Formats: sequence, C-alpha cells, structure tokens
Amino acid sequence: MLPVPDGLDGVRVDAGLAKLLGFSRTLAAEIAGGGGVRLDGVEAGKSDRLRGGAMLEVSWEPPRAPTVEPIVVPDLGIVHDDDDIVVIDKPAGVAAHPSLGWEGPTVVGALAAAGFRISTSGAPERQGVVHRLDAGTSGLMVVAKSESAYTALKRAFHDREVDKVYHALVQGLPDPLRGTIDAPIGRHPRSDWKFAVTAAGKHAVTHYETIEAFPYASLVEVHLETGRTHQIRVHMAAQRHPCTGDAMYGADPTLSARLGLTRQWLHAVELSFAHPANGEWVTFRSDYPADLAHALDVVRHD
Repeated sequence: MLPVPDGLDGVRVDAGLAKLLGFSRTLAAEIAGGGGVRLDGVEAGKSDRLRGGAMLEVSWEPPRAPTVEPIVVPDLGIVHDDDDIVVIDKPAGVAAHPSLGWEGPTVVGALAAAGFRISTSGAPERQGVVHRLDAGTSGLMVVAKSESAYTALKRAFHDREVDKVYHALVQGLPDPLRGTIDAPIGRHPRSDWKFAVTAAGKHAVTHYETIEAFPYASLVEVHLETGRTHQIRVHMAAQRHPCTGDAMYGADPTLSARLGLTRQWLHAVELSFAHPANGEWVTFRSDYPADLAHALDVVRHD
C-alpha cells in the first residue's frame, strides 16, 4: 500500500499504475479489470481516476516464468540435421520459444518432443535459439545443437553474416517496384504487442523487389539487413502495402477472407550461412505451405 503522488492526481488508474510501478499499461488494465486495485479501500476500475494522497493498494500475482513443454508438431519439417545444427521448416502457429502470454506449441518444445538434444546455451526457455520467426510466419529456422555452433551462429547473426530471404504477398503495387526501406522500428506507442516506425526505434533496413504484380496484390522478395521484431510487416505496412492476411498491421479483412488467409502471407524461403563446424557456405530453401500457395493461386487466377 502506498500514497498516490500529487502529480498523478486525476490520471487514469491504468496509466497511473504504469508510471508509478513500471507496469505496461496493458498489464495495469488487466490488474484493475480483475479487481486488483483499491483506492482508500474501494475497488477502482482501469478508467477511474487516481486521487493525490489516496492510499493505493495493488494485488496481483506475477506470471510464471515460461517453461519448455514438449509438444509434438506433426508438420514441423526437418530440412537438415547434423551434430551441430538442425534446420527446420517451421509451420505457422508455432512460436520460436516459450514466452509470457504464448500458450501454443514452440520450436524448442517440438524439437524436445522429437528427441533432439540442442545447445544448453541461452535462457532456459530458448536454449539453442539463435534467431526467431513470428508465430504467424512460416519457413526456415536454424537451431544450434552444440555450444560451439550456438556461439558461432549468434555472432554471425549479430554481425549480419547470414543471408535471410523472405517472400511476401503484399497489398497493392509497391512504388518503386524495387527499393530499400530504411526506417527505425520500436514499440508501438499505443499497443504492447505491436511495433511501428518511430523516431525512437532501432535502426532497421529492408530491401525488397517485386517478383509478380497482380491487380490488387504483389509478390515481393525481401532481404533483411537488420532483424527487428515484425520488421517486414511493419516496414511494408508503413509503405501502405501490408502483408495480405496481416490483421495486426492493417490488412484488408475482406481480401484476407477471399484469399483464405488467417495469418500474414510471409514465408522465409531461403537461409544461407557459414556452417559453424567447417565454415562451408550452406544454403537451405523452403517451398510455400499450402495456405500461402492457395492464396497466391487465387490472385494469379483473378
């Protein structure tokens, strides 16, 4: 229990908790919505106003730390496997590793369920993970199995020595057809789960080239120079060409339904890097999964 500073007098409960206790505004709203906030002994909702000098009581239970749950993912493709690395073809709906708020399957859990022993480096819930794909993005990922591979691959990704190629079906026609998007990306100012182009964000560079153009969508190839969270989705949406099916970043829901998409049309088609064991340059490729192939077939025939 603590007194509300005079400077927060009149501020909404959720905003005040975020400032006073360092919570995200989303978490503050959840706590208040669950009856966990009291002002002078009276329950307060998230949109109620704080009163300077009132006694604030906050009751909440910190969430459990994420743990690896071995869950079989039948359509997890094993593209390559050796003593140092395993390259997978990740289906949509699978996160790279456990995290707060995610209750679905993960790459780490799927590999554990399949009997793979991966590197013990990294946080317990993300051992062996050297890069990530969004849960709704399909395609190629490499996971380290040996400690030396983990160290080498982490350095390679940090030093931008890995070539990552994506294909995306975006709305409209990019202008120019080939170009570079150089715009910093940071947390969205009004959403904890989204990102946005913002002056306070981190340096982010995306190179794209139009492969095919259709009446209302375009297939583009994307090369990432940096690896920010949601980078392709944010950069394309900022150009008013969001990935089809990407409801979070403004995709047309009518078009998404027409194409049969329940997630963003974004696929990691190629991954190249120096093998951590011998330095040999290796390249792996992935075909479009059925849902993306179907959507592309629809726009081609239209």
